[in-house]
Amino acid sequence: MPDAIPGEYAWRVDRARALMAQEGCDLMILDSGESLAWLSGYTVSETMYRAIFLPRDGAPWFVLRALDEAPCREGGWIADVVGFTDTARPERVMAEELERRGFGAARIGLDFNSTSWNPAREREFAAALPKLRFVNLMGATESLRWVKSDHEVGLIAKAAAIADSAMAKVAAAAVGPGFTTGEAAAIAAAAFLREGADTGEAGPVVRASGSHEFLHGLYRSDELLAGDILHVELIPRVAHYGARMMRPILIGQPSDRQREVARELIRLQDAQIAAMKPGVPASDVDRIVRQGVLDAGLRAEYTNVSAYTLGLYIRTPRSSDFSRVFLPDQHWPLEENMVFHVYTTAEGLGFSETVVVTREGGRRLTRTPRRLLVAGE
Repeated sequence: MPDAIPGEYAWRVDRARALMAQEGCDLMILDSGESLAWLSGYTVSETMYRAIFLPRDGAPWFVLRALDEAPCREGGWIADVVGFTDTARPERVMAEELERRGFGAARIGLDFNSTSWNPAREREFAAALPKLRFVNLMGATESLRWVKSDHEVGLIAKAAAIADSAMAKVAAAAVGPGFTTGEAAAIAAAAFLREGADTGEAGPVVRASGSHEFLHGLYRSDELLAGDILHVELIPRVAHYGARMMRPILIGQPSDRQREVARELIRLQDAQIAAMKPGVPASDVDRIVRQGVLDAGLRAEYTNVSAYTLGLYIRTPRSSDFSRVFLPDQHWPLEENMVFHVYTTAEGLGFSETVVVTREGGRRLTRTPRRLLVAGE
């Protein structure tokens, strides 16, 4: 392995190579946007196909559009970068590189479930290199990234701190009736950009209604009235690593029922977070909130997940990573330094945190007070 690999990336290369050895692969192709960033430090959209080629022995190389070659060299550690013109067929260029480097008949590992891979692409490689054999490393795009390094947790913590600051600014500015969801989103977006987030994409900022249906409500600038609940979910990213947090902000004083529901949701979620230790099955952690909410009569049904994976996010067809979730049928064990968005909702009130798994239990990376927020306070 070349000395040029920074320590943070060396362990990632080792992790990928361990999977290759386990599956008997000579080389691995990483082509999802998240995998590119995770292994090299650089990622780019799939305007044209691009991928990293990681041999079991020897240095990796990156093949991408020539226009992106200079940013790739600047943004990542991989020195061997092959750029192709816009008139080229990327798969043909990649096949030629495989042949030239002695991998024309190799066993190549690739996650067939990657959002960047498809049967047509596989046929293109097969036509150029008929002796090539692909090994389906199903789910490797996500599984290699489930456990975070301390460096990665640190980046998520920075994003969490931005979420905390933005939430405080939104709550302070929401002075009462007449304030709009658009104004709230603008305040959050501005805070993100001023404080070092990658973008100003705020997340769902909507007027809450019903039980939990508002979580993915359509964005529009609604004027809030006395008694309304402003639901704020913030999703800042730092160096592509995202934190998430939800809080309800009451326009006016909350009712006794709202206070009661909030207390119970927070109590159950606190218990869930405390249970997030290595080795504990996800289903056991999930049950604390799911069954607790149902037993308390806060919801008639609870069919959505109570947590999902957080970490490295770029622009892809999905906005959340559900490769590891908390549901009754998910019996996989938690591991130290996994990070999750833990959330629960009922009667228009939603609370969530960014939580890292530790030996002592879950540790919140988002630190906003665990309570109903009131506009202007």
